[in-house]
Amino acid sequence: MTRAPIFLGVSLKMYLDHEATLRWVTDVVATADSEPAVRDGRVRVAVLPTFVSVDAVAAATRGTPVAVGAQDLAWADHGAFTGEVSGRDLASLGCRYVEVGHAERRQLFGEDDKIIASKLAAAARNGLIPILCVGEQDHLSPERAVDLCRQQVLSALAEVDSGLDELIIAYEPVWAIGAEQPADADHVRAVCRQLRAGLADDHRTEQVRVIYGGSAGPGLLTELGDAVDGLFLGRFAHDPEAFGRVIGEAAAMGRS
Repeated sequence: MTRAPIFLGVSLKMYLDHEATLRWVTDVVATADSEPAVRDGRVRVAVLPTFVSVDAVAAATRGTPVAVGAQDLAWADHGAFTGEVSGRDLASLGCRYVEVGHAERRQLFGEDDKIIASKLAAAARNGLIPILCVGEQDHLSPERAVDLCRQQVLSALAEVDSGLDELIIAYEPVWAIGAEQPADADHVRAVCRQLRAGLADDHRTEQVRVIYGGSAGPGLLTELGDAVDGLFLGRFAHDPEAFGRVIGEAAAMGRS
């Protein structure tokens, strides 16, 4: 049986300035374009720069196997929302993905369940694939973590009736974000498998993919195996060579 495509996403957060972002994406495109598994779709690569770089990154990746996403979006498509960026505009610039509900948005900017649900609905109606971030604050058992994460997902889908082609759930246990070591592989495998199985028949989305995003680096994807559909990478992948190693790892798995 052929494995579903492996998804590798990278959020640049606000670490790289505009010029550094363009240099980084040029290197990433060269690496991705040289890998047959990326070119033929067995591995999907998406980069999420800051808003100010979305247009330039979209231009730099046009015609390549690298997709572009945004790190956030507004819940409204237009209007008097100073400083916000609409999903409509992101889609028109060439974005395919958008991140929703990251722990930093919840903690630093006060995004509650209602806001996250409204943002996910905005992504859906504008044809963007949401990367919905979920995760428990404290180190819990896999069973309790699954219960909490499932509630976060169901809450986020509250304003979506149907028509969501794909939902990517990024499992990011808050206690593991930025940690020197990722969460125990057995814990991650158990949570991700149960999350995916519990949402497989949800009528609102055609496909649910579960990826891991807590301090992910080389070797982790192989260790997690088919329990995850990919990784959501942070600072480790801001080094193009390091990201290239993860792409190579995903390509090797995609050939199996």
